[in-house]
Amino acid sequence: MEESAAIPAEQPTPTSKNPAVATAVTIAGWLVPGLGHLLLGKWGRALAYFLAVGTLAIAGVALRGNIFSPVGGDAFDRLGFLADLGAGVFYFLARAFADGSADVSRAAGDYGTRFFATAGVLNLLCALDAREIARGRKS
Repeated sequence: MEESAAIPAEQPTPTSKNPAVATAVTIAGWLVPGLGHLLLGKWGRALAYFLAVGTLAIAGVALRGNIFSPVGGDAFDRLGFLADLGAGVFYFLARAFADGSADVSRAAGDYGTRFFATAGVLNLLCALDAREIARGRKS
């Protein structure tokens, strides 16, 4: 009996690739949903993430949800801003083109606020996923 067959092979530990590349992929993935995965050659994931985040963000704006500004009155406004900012380019477009007339007095406006915040949080998770792939911890 061979000795090598009896001893299980060691699993390779994840290697840390270039941290500058991982950071660039993370920032790109935050700024434009799916771009981090696109840069890593994960075309399917990139398209799925862009469509998911984009659909949620557009639905949030279409339902006239509240897009939070950096100047918030309380902790919930600041948390809403951070969630919205996570949507990357969709946040900047919404702030630039929204007429500022959020309608949260109706259920649709409240849903729109939640949809846009969900788009931001989902995009942040996608950017972190791209970072883990770039660092070699995930495939």
